[in-house]
Amino acid sequence: MMMENVNEMPEVSFVQQSLPVNPMLFSKSVTLLQQLIAIPSYSGEEAKAADLVQHYLESYSIKTNRLGNNIWCYNKHFDAAKPTILLNSHLDTVKPNENYTNNPFCPEITNGRLYGLGSNDAGGCLVSLIAAFWHFYSYRGLSFNLCLAATAEEENSGKNGISSILPLLGNLELGIVGEPTLLQMAVAERGNLVIDCISTGRPGHAARAEGDNAIYKCLQDIEWFRNFRFPERLKGLAPVKMTVTEIKAGIQHNIVPAKCEFTVDIRNDDTYSHQQIMDIIRANTTVQFTARPSALSASSVPMDHPIVKTGTAIGCKTYSSPTSSDQAWLNIPSVKIGPGDSARSHSANEFIFLEEIKKGINLYIKLLDTLPLMLINNPPAYKNEAKFIDN
Repeated sequence: MMMENVNEMPEVSFVQQSLPVNPMLFSKSVTLLQQLIAIPSYSGEEAKAADLVQHYLESYSIKTNRLGNNIWCYNKHFDAAKPTILLNSHLDTVKPNENYTNNPFCPEITNGRLYGLGSNDAGGCLVSLIAAFWHFYSYRGLSFNLCLAATAEEENSGKNGISSILPLLGNLELGIVGEPTLLQMAVAERGNLVIDCISTGRPGHAARAEGDNAIYKCLQDIEWFRNFRFPERLKGLAPVKMTVTEIKAGIQHNIVPAKCEFTVDIRNDDTYSHQQIMDIIRANTTVQFTARPSALSASSVPMDHPIVKTGTAIGCKTYSSPTSSDQAWLNIPSVKIGPGDSARSHSANEFIFLEEIKKGINLYIKLLDTLPLMLINNPPAYKNEAKFIDN
Protein backbone atom coordinates (compact mmCIF):
# COMPACT_ATOMS: atom_id res chain seq x y z
CA MET A 1 0.00 0.00 0.00
CA MET A 2 1.44 3.37 -1.00
CA MET A 3 1.43 6.63 0.92
CA GLU A 4 -0.70 9.43 -0.39
CA ASN A 5 1.24 11.62 -2.79
CA VAL A 6 3.12 14.33 -0.94
CA ASN A 7 1.86 16.89 -3.43
CA GLU A 8 -1.69 16.21 -2.24
CA MET A 9 -0.94 17.02 1.39
CA PRO A 10 -2.83 20.07 2.70
CA GLU A 11 -0.71 23.18 2.96
CA VAL A 12 -1.57 24.60 6.39
CA SER A 13 0.21 27.04 8.64
CA PHE A 14 2.86 25.37 10.75
CA VAL A 15 2.27 27.69 13.69
CA GLN A 16 -1.51 27.83 13.65
CA GLN A 17 -2.15 24.12 13.28
CA SER A 18 -0.26 21.04 14.43
CA LEU A 19 0.58 18.75 11.55
CA PRO A 20 -1.27 15.40 11.52
CA VAL A 21 1.03 12.38 11.52
CA ASN A 22 0.40 10.15 8.50
CA PRO A 23 -0.37 6.62 9.78
CA MET A 24 1.60 5.04 6.93
CA LEU A 25 4.90 6.63 7.90
CA PHE A 26 5.83 3.81 10.25
CA SER A 27 5.04 0.88 7.95
CA LYS A 28 6.75 2.50 4.96
CA SER A 29 9.80 3.27 7.12
CA VAL A 30 10.10 -0.35 8.25
CA THR A 31 9.84 -1.55 4.66
CA LEU A 32 12.54 0.90 3.55
CA LEU A 33 14.82 -0.24 6.38
CA GLN A 34 14.32 -3.88 5.40
CA GLN A 35 15.35 -3.02 1.85
CA LEU A 36 18.44 -1.17 3.10
CA ILE A 37 19.50 -4.09 5.29
CA ALA A 38 19.35 -6.42 2.28
CA ILE A 39 21.93 -4.26 0.46
CA PRO A 40 25.57 -4.53 1.60
CA SER A 41 26.70 -0.93 2.13
CA TYR A 42 30.11 -0.90 3.75
CA SER A 43 31.86 2.46 3.97
CA GLY A 44 32.78 3.53 0.45
CA GLU A 45 30.44 0.92 -1.06
CA GLU A 46 27.08 2.59 -0.48
CA ALA A 47 26.10 3.19 -4.12
CA LYS A 48 23.17 0.75 -4.18
CA ALA A 49 21.87 1.97 -0.83
CA ALA A 50 22.10 5.55 -2.09
CA ASP A 51 20.22 4.51 -5.24
CA LEU A 52 17.46 3.03 -3.09
CA VAL A 53 17.04 6.14 -0.93
CA GLN A 54 17.17 8.42 -3.95
CA HIS A 55 14.51 6.44 -5.80
CA TYR A 56 12.38 6.25 -2.66
CA LEU A 57 12.38 10.02 -2.25
CA GLU A 58 11.82 10.69 -5.94
CA SER A 59 8.87 8.29 -5.98
CA TYR A 60 7.11 10.95 -3.87
CA SER A 61 8.10 13.76 -6.24
CA ILE A 62 10.87 14.98 -3.96
CA LYS A 63 13.72 16.47 -5.98
CA THR A 64 17.06 15.08 -4.86
CA ASN A 65 20.70 16.06 -5.24
CA ARG A 66 23.60 13.64 -5.34
CA LEU A 67 27.37 13.68 -5.09
CA GLY A 68 29.03 10.28 -4.97
CA ASN A 69 27.01 8.20 -2.52
CA ASN A 70 25.51 11.18 -0.71
CA ILE A 71 21.87 12.16 -1.24
CA TRP A 72 20.27 15.40 -0.06
CA CYS A 73 17.05 17.34 -0.62
CA TYR A 74 15.01 20.27 0.74
CA ASN A 75 11.41 20.91 1.73
CA LYS A 76 9.08 21.83 -1.14
CA HIS A 77 8.59 25.48 -0.18
CA PHE A 78 12.20 26.29 0.60
CA ASP A 79 12.68 29.97 1.48
CA ALA A 80 16.24 31.28 1.44
CA ALA A 81 15.26 33.99 3.92
CA LYS A 82 14.58 31.39 6.61
CA PRO A 83 17.08 29.36 8.64
CA THR A 84 17.74 25.80 7.52
CA ILE A 85 17.83 22.76 9.79
CA LEU A 86 19.94 19.80 8.69
CA LEU A 87 18.55 16.30 9.26
CA ASN A 88 21.40 13.85 8.77
CA SER A 89 22.15 10.18 9.18
CA HIS A 90 24.37 7.73 7.35
CA LEU A 91 23.93 4.97 4.78
CA ASP A 92 27.06 2.95 5.47
CA THR A 93 27.73 0.10 7.89
CA VAL A 94 30.73 -1.65 9.35
CA LYS A 95 31.45 -5.18 8.17
CA PRO A 96 29.68 -7.95 10.11
CA ASN A 97 31.83 -9.51 12.81
CA GLU A 98 32.62 -13.22 13.01
CA ASN A 99 30.14 -13.86 15.84
CA TYR A 100 27.04 -13.44 13.67
CA THR A 101 24.80 -16.50 13.83
CA ASN A 102 22.19 -15.18 11.40
CA ASN A 103 22.46 -13.69 7.93
CA PRO A 104 23.42 -10.01 8.43
CA PHE A 105 21.68 -9.12 5.16
CA CYS A 106 18.41 -10.90 5.92
CA PRO A 107 15.95 -8.36 7.41
CA GLU A 108 14.09 -10.78 9.66
CA ILE A 109 11.42 -9.61 12.10
CA THR A 110 11.09 -11.71 15.27
CA ASN A 111 9.32 -10.79 18.50
CA GLY A 112 9.13 -7.12 17.62
CA ARG A 113 12.79 -6.93 16.61
CA LEU A 114 14.10 -6.18 13.14
CA TYR A 115 17.44 -7.95 12.70
CA GLY A 116 20.14 -7.10 10.19
CA LEU A 117 23.42 -5.28 9.71
CA GLY A 118 22.87 -1.53 10.05
CA SER A 119 19.37 -1.91 11.49
CA ASN A 120 20.39 -0.16 14.69
CA ASP A 121 23.41 1.82 13.44
CA ALA A 122 22.02 3.82 11.89
CA GLY A 123 19.27 2.53 9.60
CA GLY A 124 16.51 3.06 12.14
CA CYS A 125 17.57 6.67 12.57
CA LEU A 126 17.86 7.26 8.84
CA VAL A 127 14.39 5.99 7.95
CA SER A 128 12.88 7.84 10.92
CA LEU A 129 14.45 11.12 9.78
CA ILE A 130 13.24 10.49 6.23
CA ALA A 131 9.73 9.97 7.62
CA ALA A 132 9.90 13.20 9.62
CA PHE A 133 11.17 15.09 6.56
CA TRP A 134 8.35 13.65 4.46
CA HIS A 135 5.86 14.68 7.15
CA PHE A 136 6.85 18.35 6.87
CA TYR A 137 7.87 18.32 3.21
CA SER A 138 4.96 20.06 1.46
CA TYR A 139 3.66 22.36 4.19
CA ARG A 140 3.66 26.11 3.72
CA GLY A 141 4.34 28.41 6.62
CA LEU A 142 7.20 26.44 8.15
CA SER A 143 9.33 28.63 10.37
CA PHE A 144 12.44 27.08 8.87
CA ASN A 145 13.69 25.04 5.96
CA LEU A 146 14.64 21.38 6.20
CA CYS A 147 17.62 19.80 4.48
CA LEU A 148 17.64 16.01 4.60
CA ALA A 149 21.04 14.39 3.95
CA ALA A 150 21.64 10.63 3.75
CA THR A 151 25.40 10.39 3.67
CA ALA A 152 28.26 7.97 3.14
CA GLU A 153 31.47 6.92 4.91
CA GLU A 154 30.47 7.80 8.47
CA GLU A 155 31.89 4.59 9.89
CA ASN A 156 35.38 5.26 8.55
CA SER A 157 35.27 9.08 8.71
CA GLY A 158 35.92 9.06 4.98
CA LYS A 159 36.60 12.08 2.82
CA ASN A 160 33.70 11.20 0.51
CA GLY A 161 31.07 11.44 3.23
CA ILE A 162 29.23 14.42 4.67
CA SER A 163 32.34 16.62 4.66
CA SER A 164 32.38 16.44 0.85
CA ILE A 165 28.89 17.94 0.49
CA LEU A 166 28.73 20.46 3.34
CA PRO A 167 29.81 23.35 1.05
CA LEU A 168 26.93 22.42 -1.28
CA LEU A 169 24.17 22.41 1.31
CA GLY A 170 23.95 26.18 1.72
CA ASN A 171 23.70 28.08 4.99
CA LEU A 172 22.77 25.80 7.86
CA GLU A 173 21.70 27.07 11.28
CA LEU A 174 21.22 23.82 13.19
CA GLY A 175 21.89 20.11 12.80
CA ILE A 176 20.01 17.06 14.05
CA VAL A 177 22.19 13.99 13.58
CA GLY A 178 20.51 10.59 13.68
CA GLU A 179 22.43 8.03 15.72
CA PRO A 180 21.13 5.40 18.17
CA THR A 181 20.86 7.17 21.54
CA LEU A 182 17.77 5.52 23.10
CA LEU A 183 16.03 8.75 22.07
CA GLN A 184 18.09 10.74 24.55
CA MET A 185 19.67 13.96 23.33
CA ALA A 186 23.46 14.03 23.14
CA VAL A 187 24.42 17.68 23.71
CA ALA A 188 28.14 16.91 23.58
CA GLU A 189 30.15 14.34 21.70
CA ARG A 190 33.66 13.09 22.13
CA GLY A 191 36.21 13.57 19.42
CA ASN A 192 38.25 10.70 17.98
CA LEU A 193 41.97 10.66 17.30
CA VAL A 194 43.76 7.53 16.09
CA ILE A 195 47.54 7.27 16.24
CA ASP A 196 49.81 4.57 14.79
CA CYS A 197 52.86 3.93 16.98
CA ILE A 198 56.20 2.24 16.27
CA SER A 199 58.75 0.98 18.76
CA THR A 200 62.09 0.15 17.12
CA GLY A 201 64.78 -2.22 18.37
CA ARG A 202 67.46 -4.36 16.75
CA PRO A 203 67.04 -7.85 15.27
CA GLY A 204 68.92 -10.83 16.62
CA HIS A 205 68.76 -14.61 17.10
CA ALA A 206 66.21 -15.65 19.71
CA ALA A 207 68.50 -18.45 20.98
CA ARG A 208 71.24 -16.03 21.99
CA ALA A 209 71.34 -12.79 23.96
CA GLU A 210 71.37 -10.71 20.82
CA GLY A 211 69.29 -7.86 19.52
CA ASP A 212 67.02 -5.38 21.19
CA ASN A 213 63.47 -6.71 21.43
CA ALA A 214 61.03 -4.07 20.17
CA ILE A 215 58.11 -5.86 21.85
CA TYR A 216 59.73 -5.51 25.26
CA LYS A 217 60.53 -1.85 24.54
CA CYS A 218 56.93 -1.00 23.72
CA LEU A 219 55.43 -2.72 26.78
CA GLN A 220 56.25 0.21 29.04
CA ASP A 221 54.63 2.64 26.61
CA ILE A 222 51.54 0.47 26.25
CA GLU A 223 51.21 0.41 30.03
CA TRP A 224 51.43 4.21 30.02
CA PHE A 225 48.56 4.45 27.53
CA ARG A 226 46.59 2.07 29.71
CA ASN A 227 47.11 3.85 33.02
CA PHE A 228 47.73 7.55 32.35
CA ARG A 229 44.99 9.90 33.54
CA PHE A 230 44.77 13.41 32.15
CA PRO A 231 44.65 15.85 35.08
CA GLU A 232 41.93 18.25 33.98
CA ARG A 233 38.41 16.89 34.35
CA LEU A 234 34.95 18.26 33.70
CA LYS A 235 32.27 17.22 36.20
CA GLY A 236 34.43 14.32 37.32
CA LEU A 237 34.51 12.64 33.90
CA ALA A 238 37.76 11.58 32.27
CA PRO A 239 38.38 14.10 29.47
CA VAL A 240 40.50 11.67 27.43
CA LYS A 241 40.24 7.90 27.05
CA MET A 242 43.11 6.06 25.33
CA THR A 243 42.83 2.41 24.29
CA VAL A 244 45.43 0.25 22.53
CA THR A 245 43.40 -1.65 19.93
CA GLU A 246 45.88 -3.25 17.49
CA ILE A 247 49.41 -4.64 17.72
CA LYS A 248 51.79 -6.26 15.23
CA ALA A 249 55.37 -7.47 15.58
CA GLY A 250 57.76 -10.15 14.46
CA ILE A 251 58.38 -12.04 11.24
CA GLN A 252 59.55 -15.43 12.53
CA HIS A 253 59.59 -17.37 15.82
CA ASN A 254 63.37 -17.39 16.21
CA ILE A 255 64.12 -13.78 15.29
CA VAL A 256 64.09 -11.01 17.89
CA PRO A 257 61.70 -8.42 16.41
CA ALA A 258 63.22 -5.09 15.43
CA LYS A 259 59.88 -3.34 15.16
CA CYS A 260 56.60 -3.40 17.07
CA GLU A 261 53.62 -1.46 15.72
CA PHE A 262 50.47 -0.70 17.64
CA THR A 263 47.43 1.53 17.28
CA VAL A 264 45.81 3.71 19.93
CA ASP A 265 42.18 4.85 19.74
CA ILE A 266 41.73 8.15 21.62
CA ARG A 267 38.41 9.70 22.62
CA ASN A 268 38.33 13.23 23.99
CA ASP A 269 36.01 16.01 25.00
CA ASP A 270 36.90 19.65 24.34
CA THR A 271 38.99 19.95 27.53
CA TYR A 272 42.06 18.99 25.50
CA SER A 273 42.72 19.62 21.83
CA HIS A 274 44.21 16.88 19.67
CA GLN A 275 47.48 18.81 19.54
CA GLN A 276 47.65 19.02 23.34
CA ILE A 277 47.01 15.29 23.60
CA MET A 278 49.80 14.49 21.15
CA ASP A 279 52.20 16.81 23.00
CA ILE A 280 51.51 14.94 26.26
CA ILE A 281 52.06 11.57 24.54
CA ARG A 282 55.42 12.72 23.13
CA ALA A 283 56.53 13.92 26.55
CA ASN A 284 55.71 10.62 28.26
CA THR A 285 56.53 7.84 25.77
CA THR A 286 59.43 6.69 23.63
CA VAL A 287 57.42 5.60 20.59
CA GLN A 288 57.31 7.34 17.25
CA PHE A 289 53.76 7.93 16.13
CA THR A 290 51.67 9.48 13.39
CA ALA A 291 48.09 10.67 13.62
CA ARG A 292 45.63 9.45 11.03
CA PRO A 293 44.12 12.25 8.92
CA SER A 294 40.53 11.33 9.80
CA ALA A 295 40.61 12.85 13.30
CA LEU A 296 37.22 14.05 14.55
CA SER A 297 36.86 17.05 16.81
CA ALA A 298 34.82 17.06 20.00
CA SER A 299 31.60 19.07 19.85
CA SER A 300 29.00 20.52 22.20
CA VAL A 301 25.96 22.76 22.10
CA PRO A 302 25.02 25.33 24.80
CA MET A 303 22.43 24.07 27.27
CA ASP A 304 20.39 27.24 26.71
CA HIS A 305 20.14 26.65 22.95
CA PRO A 306 16.52 26.36 21.79
CA ILE A 307 17.01 22.83 20.42
CA VAL A 308 18.21 21.63 23.83
CA LYS A 309 15.38 23.41 25.64
CA THR A 310 12.94 21.93 23.16
CA GLY A 311 14.29 18.45 23.76
CA THR A 312 14.03 18.71 27.52
CA ALA A 313 10.55 20.26 27.22
CA ILE A 314 9.27 17.20 25.38
CA GLY A 315 10.88 14.79 27.82
CA CYS A 316 14.32 14.02 26.37
CA LYS A 317 17.17 13.40 28.76
CA THR A 318 20.47 15.06 27.86
CA TYR A 319 23.91 13.51 28.11
CA SER A 320 27.47 13.62 26.76
CA SER A 321 28.11 10.91 24.17
CA PRO A 322 31.31 8.83 24.41
CA THR A 323 31.12 7.92 20.70
CA SER A 324 31.81 10.04 17.65
CA SER A 325 29.73 10.60 14.53
CA ASP A 326 29.35 12.89 11.53
CA GLN A 327 28.37 15.57 14.03
CA ALA A 328 32.11 16.21 14.34
CA TRP A 329 32.20 17.62 10.79
CA LEU A 330 29.54 20.24 11.48
CA ASN A 331 30.54 23.80 12.36
CA ILE A 332 27.01 24.70 13.48
CA PRO A 333 25.09 23.96 16.70
CA SER A 334 23.94 20.35 16.57
CA VAL A 335 22.57 17.52 18.66
CA LYS A 336 22.69 13.76 18.24
CA ILE A 337 19.52 11.80 18.86
CA GLY A 338 17.74 8.77 17.48
CA PRO A 339 16.07 5.40 17.99
CA GLY A 340 18.14 2.35 18.86
CA ASP A 341 20.85 1.71 21.40
CA SER A 342 24.52 2.55 20.86
CA ALA A 343 25.42 -0.58 22.85
CA ARG A 344 24.02 -2.69 19.98
CA SER A 345 26.10 -0.94 17.34
CA HIS A 346 28.73 -3.14 15.66
CA SER A 347 27.49 -6.14 17.66
CA ALA A 348 26.68 -9.61 16.31
CA ASN A 349 23.05 -10.18 15.30
CA GLU A 350 22.36 -6.45 15.36
CA PHE A 351 18.71 -5.44 15.73
CA ILE A 352 16.35 -2.59 16.45
CA PHE A 353 12.93 -2.79 18.08
CA LEU A 354 10.11 -1.84 15.73
CA GLU A 355 8.62 0.19 18.56
CA GLU A 356 11.84 2.22 18.68
CA ILE A 357 11.39 3.21 15.03
CA LYS A 358 7.81 4.29 15.70
CA LYS A 359 8.88 6.35 18.70
CA GLY A 360 11.81 7.77 16.71
CA ILE A 361 9.54 9.09 13.97
CA ASN A 362 7.18 10.64 16.51
CA LEU A 363 10.05 12.19 18.47
CA TYR A 364 11.67 13.84 15.44
CA ILE A 365 8.30 15.24 14.39
CA LYS A 366 7.50 16.46 17.90
CA LEU A 367 10.95 18.03 18.23
CA LEU A 368 10.52 20.03 15.02
CA ASP A 369 6.89 20.79 15.82
CA THR A 370 7.77 22.25 19.23
CA LEU A 371 10.97 24.10 18.28
CA PRO A 372 9.22 27.27 16.96
CA LEU A 373 7.36 27.74 20.24
CA MET A 374 10.62 27.48 22.15
CA LEU A 375 12.30 30.01 19.86
CA ILE A 376 9.59 32.59 20.59
CA ASN A 377 10.39 32.53 24.30
CA ASN A 378 14.18 32.30 24.10
CA PRO A 379 16.92 34.74 24.97
CA PRO A 380 17.97 37.57 22.63
CA ALA A 381 20.83 35.42 21.37
CA TYR A 382 18.31 33.56 19.21
CA LYS A 383 16.18 36.52 18.08
CA ASN A 384 17.24 36.03 14.45
CA GLU A 385 15.75 32.56 14.42
CA ALA A 386 12.67 33.63 16.37
CA LYS A 387 11.69 36.35 13.88
CA PHE A 388 10.72 33.65 11.38
CA ILE A 389 8.05 32.16 13.64
CA ASP A 390 5.31 34.66 12.89
CA ASN A 391 4.57 34.10 9.23
